[in-house]
Amino acid sequence: MDIVQIALQVIVVVTSLFLVLLILMHKGQGGGLSDMFGGGVSSSLGGSSVAQRNLDRLTIVVGLVWALCIVGLGLVARFS
Repeated sequence: MDIVQIALQVIVVVTSLFLVLLILMHKGQGGGLSDMFGGGVSSSLGGSSVAQRNLDRLTIVVGLVWALCIVGLGLVARFS
């Protein structure tokens, strides 16, 4: 079980970092805290709606993989 636990921990760390990167790549919706610090300037350099949708899907998939690995780590810890 040690190999499974180590593998799940590595996957959790990698997906956590990738998830932070994906979330930071999302286009801001405006009206939030970023507007207070000069983030309210809109530009047309953002991606197309298709790219944004694909980024949303990839973020959801990585989030689900992360959550499943967390559950897996809990099960491994419980049964070992």
